[in-house]
Amino acid sequence: MDTIDLVRDLGKKAKQASDTLAIASSETKNKALERAREVINTNRSAIIEANKEDLCKGNEKGLSSAMLDRLELTPDRLDDLENSISNIAQQQDPVGKVLAAWNRPSGLKIKKVSTPLGVIGVIFESRPNVTIDASALCLKAGNASILRGGSDSFHTSKELHRCFIEGIVKEGLPSATSQLVPTTDRSAVGAMLGLSEFIDVIVPRGGRNLVERVQQEARVPVFAHLEGICHVYVDRDADMDKARRVVVNAKTRRTGICGAAECLLIDESVAFENGETLVMDLLENGVEVRTDRKYSSVDGTMPASDMDYGKEYLDSIIAVKTVNGVIGAIEHIKQYGSGHTDAIITENDATAEKFFNNLDSAILMKNASTQFADGGEFGMGAEIGIATGKIHARGPVGTEQLVSFKYLVEGDGTIRS
Repeated sequence: MDTIDLVRDLGKKAKQASDTLAIASSETKNKALERAREVINTNRSAIIEANKEDLCKGNEKGLSSAMLDRLELTPDRLDDLENSISNIAQQQDPVGKVLAAWNRPSGLKIKKVSTPLGVIGVIFESRPNVTIDASALCLKAGNASILRGGSDSFHTSKELHRCFIEGIVKEGLPSATSQLVPTTDRSAVGAMLGLSEFIDVIVPRGGRNLVERVQQEARVPVFAHLEGICHVYVDRDADMDKARRVVVNAKTRRTGICGAAECLLIDESVAFENGETLVMDLLENGVEVRTDRKYSSVDGTMPASDMDYGKEYLDSIIAVKTVNGVIGAIEHIKQYGSGHTDAIITENDATAEKFFNNLDSAILMKNASTQFADGGEFGMGAEIGIATGKIHARGPVGTEQLVSFKYLVEGDGTIRS
């Protein structure tokens, strides 16, 4: 079977499975998720060994430290993965909720009720945790999923997926609830993007090249963000203790995630008073700081070029720029931002409100690290990805974003005059 036929076969099976999942009870779905978590827990050693194999090959290929960090599954991260499954199981079922109800003068009774999307295609790179996050979220929302992982995480994803399927099958759900494309052949991506007969939504999780390709070629709706060019703006009315904590965390906690800060903006009125402190904090934490001329005298900094603003480093590098107050910050973010996540550090509520009202990023924060741009931190259990589009899903994509709706209309022999 060639790759196109292989993916088409997965699509047929997924469509059949989605019919079963759409009417599965909350109890069945929750038990299946908990059973999957148990199997993963039992097979932790095998998962870690598979991950070591991927990490070894990643080192041989010369993957960056940030990419290797994305790829690695430590015992603590496996704990987080198991907790995510349990959190998703404990959430309210998003399917079958009455979103609105009203009666019409004609005698019709109308309800707007949530319903699964159907089949979700997820294409991801170097993020083995997506295997479980996507499978669990889709199942909870009554959807089947087809997963195409990158070659870097192939062995880890394969082992995680095996455990997940073993668990849910024990509770009577079809094995095609979640299917992992069993090849790293890149033609599988193209095959999925053209499978509009069976796939209802595509979610890409990866670099700019992958996301651009998906957005250009997909024949189905796409939930995606192109880049995570996240900004932190330190206002003249910022509490500097808060600012120092937030700036360092936003950049250094995990530099390779899409919620990592890539640009620090500092109000010019406090540039010399506090800006140098922020820059030195970053330097002391091993960050390469590329600045405008305001901080060229700080030892260890590098001059920033126009190319450094609007760049997603995904590494221990940050661009720094002084701006003329909150308006200057807003103008800079509108020019260079990607609509993902942007934060303001200030004690002035009016300034924060202006920041919130004048920017249209999917996530806006006040006095908090951009590293919180994550479905798990939003209480969603996990996320398939962050969406920056303006239709249907926006921000972290959890179970509530993986459903659509239908109208249920009741009459009593009612006819239209």
